Amino acid sequence: MSVATNFNTFCDDLKISSDKRSTISSRYNSICTRLNKDFWNMDTTHGGRYVGSYGRNTANGWVSDIDMIFEMPSSLKNTYDNYIGNGQSAFLQSVKNSLAKTYPTSHLKGNGQIVEITFSDGISFEVLPAFKNSDDSFTFADSNSGGSWKNTNPIPEINAINNGDSLTNNNLKRLCKMARSWKGYCSVPIKGLLIDTLAYRFLIDYAHKNQSYLYYDFMSRDFFKYLKEQKSDQTVWYAVGSLQNIYNSENFRYKATVAYNKSLEAIQLETDNKSWSAKQKWIEIYGNRFPS
Repeated sequence: MSVATNFNTFCDDLKISSDKRSTISSRYNSICTRLNKDFWNMDTTHGGRYVGSYGRNTANGWVSDIDMIFEMPSSLKNTYDNYIGNGQSAFLQSVKNSLAKTYPTSHLKGNGQIVEITFSDGISFEVLPAFKNSDDSFTFADSNSGGSWKNTNPIPEINAINNGDSLTNNNLKRLCKMARSWKGYCSVPIKGLLIDTLAYRFLIDYAHKNQSYLYYDFMSRDFFKYLKEQKSDQTVWYAVGSLQNIYNSENFRYKATVAYNKSLEAIQLETDNKSWSAKQKWIEIYGNRFPS
C-alpha cells in the first residue's frame, strides 16, 4: 500500500466507533437527567457539555476518560459559600450523592474538583459541576487545601480546535489523534491539551497544512521535530483558545526525538522502495493500529 493509503487506513482506525459513541451519549444523557432532576427540578438532558479531548474531538478510539461540565444553579454557590469549613467539598458531595441514585453499583468518587464515575467497561466520566459566568467561562469547586473556587474556560479551546481543523483541511484533529496514539504506545509524558495546543501552533503555519494523507509522513516527521525543539526548561504553555496555563513538567522531548529519528528512517526506507520496513518503523512510533 502507498503512504497515503497507510495513513488513511490508520486515521480511519483511530476513529471512535459508533457503538462506543452511543454508549457515551447514553451515559451522558443519564447524568444530565439526574442532575437536572435533583438540582433544577426539570426533566431534561440539557445543561451539560462535553469538554476535554472528547469535547474537542481530538480523542481517538482508545479514549476512556470522558470529561463533561454540568451547569449548576447560581444560587447554590452562595449556599456553599456560607458553609463553615470546606463548602466546596460539601458541594461536590451533594453532586456525588445525586449521581449515586442513578449509578448505585458503579464506582463513584469525589476527586478534588470532579465527581468521577467508573463503569465496568473501563470508561469513566469526570463530571465537573460548575457555575456559568457572563463571559461563558465557568467557576468550579476545588475542595483541596480547605476549599476554594477556580475558573476554567474550555469553550474557546473547543472553538479554536474546530477553526484550526477547518483552516488545515481537517488535518489538525487527525494529527492530534495520531499524536495520542504515539503518546499511549510509547508512554510519552505529555498532557492531552498540550498535544492539541502544540499541534495547532505547528500546523496552522505549516507549509503542507492543506495537503492530505500523502504528506502525513512528512507531517509526522516535522511535528516530532517541533516537539523535540520545545525549550528545554519550559514547563508551562498557554492553551490554544483560552490561554489558560498548561503545566507539563515531565520531559516529552526525548521521546519526540526518538520518534523524529524513526520517522526519518521510515521516510528513507519508503524512498528506497522498502515499504514493508517503512511501515514497521511507523508501527514503532504509532503502535499496532498502523497497518502492517
